[in-house]
Amino acid sequence: MREVRLAPQDLIWPVFVTDGPREAVPAMPGVERLPIPDLVEEAKRAQGLGIPAVALFPVVPPGLKDDAGSEALNPDNLICRAIRALAAAVPGLGLIADVALDPYTAHGHDGVLRGGVVVNDESVEVLARQALLLARAGAGAVAPSDMMDGRVAAMRAALEGAGLPDTLIISYAAKYAS
Repeated sequence: MREVRLAPQDLIWPVFVTDGPREAVPAMPGVERLPIPDLVEEAKRAQGLGIPAVALFPVVPPGLKDDAGSEALNPDNLICRAIRALAAAVPGLGLIADVALDPYTAHGHDGVLRGGVVVNDESVEVLARQALLLARAGAGAVAPSDMMDGRVAAMRAALEGAGLPDTLIISYAAKYAS
């Protein structure tokens, strides 16, 4: 008998994707930021070990950040390119994309700022558009990590309205529990 069994197929590999060189994350020993070519090779290896999915988080250069997180809506942004590369090179690998504005905003908040205040409804609109963009790039699941009220319903409506009803929306609580 055993209480807990943990195997590679139970894991999701979180990955920080960069347009820069492969580099260590000093605050997380053993973790590296990976450029897309290295990500593809490492993802093949992970899949070969039985890991079924990756969760992607962008490292956005400061020059692409602004107060509205506009780069999050660029169809050729880093994460969209990473998703397309992984989908082409590692078929069958689950692709989970983080939905959040903080990597894309100059102020670091997860929403659009107006007059020093995070505006919920405008932020939700942007997050729903971001989720749709990520799903269209090939993410099978989107995982909102912001804290805006109403974002899951808005994302679901956007995905279903675009004919993508099978795109999963993963709770941030599930990410923390993994």
